[in-house]
Amino acid sequence: MKVEIVPSILSADVGRLAEQVKEAEAAGADRIQVDVMDGHFVPNLTFGPQVVEAVRRATKLPIEAHLMVERPEMFLEAFAKAGATLIEVQVEATSSLYRTVQTIKELGAKAGVAINPATPVEDLRDILPYIDLVNVMTVEPGFGGQKFIPHSPEKIRRLRGLSSKIEIEVDGGIDAHSAPLVVAAGATVLVAGNSVYGFKGGVAAGIKAIRKALD
Repeated sequence: MKVEIVPSILSADVGRLAEQVKEAEAAGADRIQVDVMDGHFVPNLTFGPQVVEAVRRATKLPIEAHLMVERPEMFLEAFAKAGATLIEVQVEATSSLYRTVQTIKELGAKAGVAINPATPVEDLRDILPYIDLVNVMTVEPGFGGQKFIPHSPEKIRRLRGLSSKIEIEVDGGIDAHSAPLVVAAGATVLVAGNSVYGFKGGVAAGIKAIRKALD
């Protein structure tokens, strides 16, 4: 199974957003992640639907909107209309996860759920048949550039044991060192921020370094 690399624009130069997205596409990125933060669920405030619209204009790649917001069900339609092809919600942020997942699918997008480092993967057992992807956060959500949490591969391994088919995405501290660890544990999608957009050799070199580490 091919491992997908998903640059996160949280680490991009927003003043050159379209250019940075196009650089990632040209370098072989598989999709683009837009991190949506509300300043309540996480202590940071970032992008909204208009940014998804801007990314949509800049690329033909799939776009995933990771909603790190309280009451994500209020914003699903706006992000779907803006062009998100996959919408992820935090399991900790909604009391109606099944309904939220069903709404995402009714809007024509793929449905994903994300879990914080302290949330057990076993909590997902009943929702797994209804979703396309689980995003295992390997840092505390809210800010880019954090260090990878060392016990994360074991958590990914436990999740893979619950489902052999689900896409497992890993988000936080992913670089050439941590990428092989999480893929060996069962991850199939790698979100990379600083290791792509902050890479000294440029975006293409950052993606190439991760792919080389997986060979």
